[in-house]
Amino acid sequence: MSMLPFSHLPTAWQPASDTLAGRVVLVTGAYGGLGGAVSRAASRAGATVVITGKRKRQLEQLYDAMLAEGLAEPVIHPLDMEVATPKDYAALAEGLERDFGRLDGIVHAAVSFGGLTPITMHKPDAWLRAMHVNVNAPFALTQACLPLLTQADDSAVVFVLDNPELLQRAHWGAYGASKAALERFAAILHEENDAGALRVHALLPAPMRTALRQMAYFGEDILQRPLPDTAAAAVIHLLSAQASAARGTIMDLRTD
Repeated sequence: MSMLPFSHLPTAWQPASDTLAGRVVLVTGAYGGLGGAVSRAASRAGATVVITGKRKRQLEQLYDAMLAEGLAEPVIHPLDMEVATPKDYAALAEGLERDFGRLDGIVHAAVSFGGLTPITMHKPDAWLRAMHVNVNAPFALTQACLPLLTQADDSAVVFVLDNPELLQRAHWGAYGASKAALERFAAILHEENDAGALRVHALLPAPMRTALRQMAYFGEDILQRPLPDTAAAAVIHLLSAQASAARGTIMDLRTD
């Protein structure tokens, strides 16, 4: 059962080139399937995009690809959420304040998923890694950035969830448990910020063509699934002031 009510993307909504004009948006897991699509979409919508992830080379490849597409220069900030400490998150927040004087949004697209595994065979290290990257790191990063987010006129934190009916089934292990914990964290954070500048949002994408999906459903023809662009457009909506009515909800993009 969900802690938060569901909402839906307004029919035929599409981001405009100025939807996020003047905003600074931080994207974790930026070179992943959804993270890359969100980084591009946020840049197209006028935001200054800060891209984070643990592999500097892949961040640089995303940077090059975005420039090649004619998008504004993103800002690279390598961050390994498996090993980052509170000092690392504080340093990131201080860097944002020093370089931009503001932060208007965080998109938590980073995720750890090691495949479907029965509990009896679940490696303890993999369990701890998933819980750390999927729950502890979003908490630590969000907490470090709360002063900046609450100084903004309007800001948003977007958490990415997964199908709750599916994740409570066998073999979803730490990933399933961590996504449930992440939703509860989002619900608590919303209760503490249900009025004021900072909005808390969750997103429940429809199945999409990503590496995570391919790992979970290796028998599926992944090319039959849509690219993460629809989910990325929904994230841009949630980052924008137009999503004020959807604060404290799970935006459900599933169609069946």
